[in-house]
Amino acid sequence: MPLFRSCSTIRTLTQLHAHLLVSGEHKSHLASTKLIESYTQMGTLDSANLVFQTFPTPDSYMYGVLIKRYVWCGLFKKAIALYSDMLQELTLISSFIFPSVLQACSGFGDLGLGQNVHGRIIKCGIESDPVVQTSLVNMYGESSCLSYARKVFDEMPERDVVSWSSVISMHVHYGQASEGLRLFHRMILDGYEPDYVTLLSVAEACGELGLRLESKSVHGYAVTRKIESSDHSTLSNSLIAMYGKCGELYSAQCLFDRVSNHSTSSWTAMITCYNHNGYYEEALNLFNKMQESKAEPNAITMMGILCSCARLSFLKQGKSIHGFVIRNHLDPDNDILGPALIDLYANCGKFSTCHNIFDAARDRHVISWNMVISGYTREGMSEEALDLFKQMRAHMISPDEFTIASVVSACGNMGSLNLGTQIHSHAVKTGVLNEFVLNSLIDMYAKCGVVDSAYDIFKNQNHKGVVTWNSMMWGFAHNGRSVEAMTLFDQMYLDDQEMDDVTFLSAIQTCSDLRDLEKGKWIHHKLITNGVMNDAYVYTALLDMYAKCGEIWLARSVFDIMPYKSVVSWSAMIDAYGMHGLVDMSISVFNKMIESKMKPNEITFMNMLSACSHAGYVETGQLYFNKMKKDFGIEPQLEHFSCLIDLLSRAGHLDEAYKIIISMPFLPTSGIWGSLLSGCRIHRRLDMIKLIQENLEKINDTGFYTLLSNISAEGEDWKQFQSVRSMMKTSGLKKLQGCSMVHTR
Repeated sequence: MPLFRSCSTIRTLTQLHAHLLVSGEHKSHLASTKLIESYTQMGTLDSANLVFQTFPTPDSYMYGVLIKRYVWCGLFKKAIALYSDMLQELTLISSFIFPSVLQACSGFGDLGLGQNVHGRIIKCGIESDPVVQTSLVNMYGESSCLSYARKVFDEMPERDVVSWSSVISMHVHYGQASEGLRLFHRMILDGYEPDYVTLLSVAEACGELGLRLESKSVHGYAVTRKIESSDHSTLSNSLIAMYGKCGELYSAQCLFDRVSNHSTSSWTAMITCYNHNGYYEEALNLFNKMQESKAEPNAITMMGILCSCARLSFLKQGKSIHGFVIRNHLDPDNDILGPALIDLYANCGKFSTCHNIFDAARDRHVISWNMVISGYTREGMSEEALDLFKQMRAHMISPDEFTIASVVSACGNMGSLNLGTQIHSHAVKTGVLNEFVLNSLIDMYAKCGVVDSAYDIFKNQNHKGVVTWNSMMWGFAHNGRSVEAMTLFDQMYLDDQEMDDVTFLSAIQTCSDLRDLEKGKWIHHKLITNGVMNDAYVYTALLDMYAKCGEIWLARSVFDIMPYKSVVSWSAMIDAYGMHGLVDMSISVFNKMIESKMKPNEITFMNMLSACSHAGYVETGQLYFNKMKKDFGIEPQLEHFSCLIDLLSRAGHLDEAYKIIISMPFLPTSGIWGSLLSGCRIHRRLDMIKLIQENLEKINDTGFYTLLSNISAEGEDWKQFQSVRSMMKTSGLKKLQGCSMVHTR
């Protein structure tokens, strides 16, 4: 009606409504329908509803107008109630009604009602309507019924770009990115032209699968068809995120730089891209530029920046970002940023702050629990992690794969096989057994010494990634089964499996254990040819391998070509010379270490003391023991005392060694008493043996009883010999049989 075109405000519309009431024209079906449409477009639902209720015989179109507006306003319950009223009043229902009703069902989360509406659609004979079918696909997809959605889609006689885009988006959203791309290829082959909505899903799928070539093709398609434009900045942001997930940082940066007006979303996408590729400092620098540009960050932006601070352990910057979030009211209840803040403080070791945020969170969902549990596990606080897991279960929160993996790792760190096995059973029953969890189980069983159980999981795992192989290799090596570890490495190589720095590191360490020089040289060659020689740990492992295989000068050549020498590298070189009895060279390396401004640590002094012990450098060893605290502020630990006792005992300074044992701030271990006992045997101090015999009798160790009996036999004290052997028999201890291992090819 022409009169309604002039109604640009509520006031003019109300005046027109009054005029229609006075003239009686409000009884006209057309006039009332136009009034309802106009009121709903202006957002005055109460007035629209009043017109509807006062009209004596509303038809399905009039119902549909009001239902549609209820849905647009998110009033799904009212929309469904109005639909129910319509079914009681009308027998003829227009297809116009059903798309809005189906949207209300998915918005309200009522799948059962959605299925009933589907049944009504079939009864009305409009199941072949393309718009209705597309609405059904969306309803089932949004209700997590992908199989139903796909069935409706497959039975559609005619499809349009909207229906194709919907079904592709659903598959990508529910983790079926490969199927989403397959459908996209079908769409192209069937002659449909994708729009920017379609490409959003395709870009996400390429990113999830890490398909670099396909990602460039999608971007090229968008450019050549001019789909990428200023009107569709969302697509540019998705392409940036896609390139980031595919490791194409340069392409992402180029695309970001070409965007003329950076929105909050584009800044956020590029920050996320840097984080995904491990460039955390660059992400922080980009955030600073974002602030300079006056763009307003949102909660998602701050989540990325908190992640950067967490990965770098930048506590000061993280606190500053936290303050920014609070001042700008970006997430008052920590519903979005709570897990990110917990992750930040957990990574920085501030568990009291971490717990305060966790306890104050209004809705502690599984992600928040996971952040705290994984933080405890990562910091070696395994008991706290397990206690928190028990609290989580008490709160009826269902653990996901990340929870299970963290808790299993905590069990492995503690050597808690019983609890680890129970969690394994829980994971099997609940089906939470992805590759991430299985790798954690392999690691847990290996750390608990049940390496055969770890290998059973490994053998039965369908997809074995590089982490899986590395975990099993480490498990064998950690349990003294170096031959099996090397066999796994050979199998990886022959099967052309992916290898990384950790793989080669484990293989080199296995060669060290086996003293397999030839295999170690072969691996060194492969490292060079494959360009893997860029890791300080790999260099240090090579150094250690050559030293243990007797090639000290090869070890030194590896040390000399290291691009960066860490404290671990310096300590390893000191140890290498020490194990070869070249104490003067160890001292020389230590001095050069100090000259290079590298501060020694506890391991460095352990290696120096060990070198002095093997060569009998008593005064030098004592000098370095005293230097620890005096010059470097390092408190000697039990291991350092053990080395010093060994040094003094070997050199015959047994009285001094005994005085240190009884005065040190630690309970002496069997190893310390064993060093003193060996010194007594070497220097024929039977009087000292009788002095310490009471302490030796507390040691339940076959080796020391055997050593004590041998000392008694050498001194022809047969009475003491019989006494010791009798004690061994009473305690159920037996002398271990000797064995030898020869490596053959």
